[in-house]
Amino acid sequence: MRCVLISSRLDLRRYLGPEISLIADQVELVEWKKDGDPDVRLAMAWHPSNDAFSGYPNLRAICSIGAGVDNIVGCPSLKSEVDVVRVVDPGQAQMMSGFVAWHVIGHQRNFAGYQAQQRDRIWHSGPQRRADSLPVGILGYGAIGRKLAIDLAYLGFSVMCWSRTPKRPATAAIRSYNGPAGLCEMLNNTEVLVNVLPLTPETRGILNAQLFANIRRGGYLIQVGRGEHLLESDLLAALEDGQLTGAALDVFPSEPLPRTHPFWGHPKIILTPHNASDVSVRAVAATLVTTADAIRTGRRPPHAIDRTLGY
Repeated sequence: MRCVLISSRLDLRRYLGPEISLIADQVELVEWKKDGDPDVRLAMAWHPSNDAFSGYPNLRAICSIGAGVDNIVGCPSLKSEVDVVRVVDPGQAQMMSGFVAWHVIGHQRNFAGYQAQQRDRIWHSGPQRRADSLPVGILGYGAIGRKLAIDLAYLGFSVMCWSRTPKRPATAAIRSYNGPAGLCEMLNNTEVLVNVLPLTPETRGILNAQLFANIRRGGYLIQVGRGEHLLESDLLAALEDGQLTGAALDVFPSEPLPRTHPFWGHPKIILTPHNASDVSVRAVAATLVTTADAIRTGRRPPHAIDRTLGY
């Protein structure tokens, strides 16, 4: 099956690497053409241009190169009947979990304070906190949120998760919340807030002043969802007045982050260049193969999103 590569930001063929040749007998990768191609029924995309899908009338499914799909769902030339498929990669969830755990433990053990002491050549040992004294709230309880919750609970932290609809917690040690009332209740008991929500019209701007005000004073934000979840001016205000003591940010509305952005020099913010985790080439290849097979046999592809929900 012919699969067109579509991206306004990445050279997807280079991004996939040589391992993609393992599926060459099942999926033929072709470059995007302005004139399109009526024989193409499958696409792999990341941040497509507005007219990216216009020349592909027989397209049946689009696979995202990453876990996020909002950049594809929002494309004006995407037809409503075309399935959008997420890549599900356990390895990606594991990498994300390690990244988040590092920041949670950093807040628990005051590593930023000790780094500042080192710069000033100060030898002072502060009080230590047990993991079970630190309540962690996770926004989003999909595959990645579930992995974060399990691993943080295993490390001894008090873990809570919130989702739009009711979700059964993975273990008895994890508390689950849902809906607006559940969000307020979880936030009131949260010191470290981790965001792994999908980006939808309802979640855009969810990390705002009102939400920060509901977290325990002196809280900490770990933002690994989508850049558009965060109202940046509200975060700066929360850091200024001490409602939040710090933030770890990996995603931003504009990437690369402009060199003049105030986040760069902020003493309470840790920045990383959108590399908390990544999908593996093998996971992408497997998704392409299973999606192509579903198209051939007239089935809906595995991991196709609900377009009405956006995830």
